[in-house]
Amino acid sequence: MKNKIFMYLFMFAVLLIIFQYVNSKNILESYESKIAKKEAKVERYRDSIAELNGQIDELHLFNLEYDDPALEYFENKGYNSLELIPFIKDELYKLNDYEGEDHPIVPYVSMTKNKIMINSIRLLNHKWLIADFSDGKHWGQVLLSYEIVDGKELRFKLLGYFMYPTN
Repeated sequence: MKNKIFMYLFMFAVLLIIFQYVNSKNILESYESKIAKKEAKVERYRDSIAELNGQIDELHLFNLEYDDPALEYFENKGYNSLELIPFIKDELYKLNDYEGEDHPIVPYVSMTKNKIMINSIRLLNHKWLIADFSDGKHWGQVLLSYEIVDGKELRFKLLGYFMYPTN
């Protein structure tokens, strides 16, 4: 009788060990698959970050704030670039306050009741900038050169322009 009890206990212990082994193996495989999925996501995110960093580098190519030779040009002339960049943009935005139908820079007349306004500006370097304009319905862009005269006056010269066709 004692032998049978030990035999049943031994069988129960073996079954318990097998159950524990299978259960642990399933849990381990589940964790490994989750880790593999997470690692794949991390790799995808790394690729996305690298692609976005490349795009940021491309955007910096034609931007005065990241163009060291252009900034040096201004510094050699005695200008503070941190003050000069907003000054140039403000002077161009001031041209949005005009009388009549003709914008001082944009060579188009508004085809709506609204005035043509310069919306955004990107300083390309120490000589050129690009700006987009709109009257609310029609959109376009202008390429301008600019020159600082006597330290406080800006002169803009229209180099090119276009308006997008409307549908």
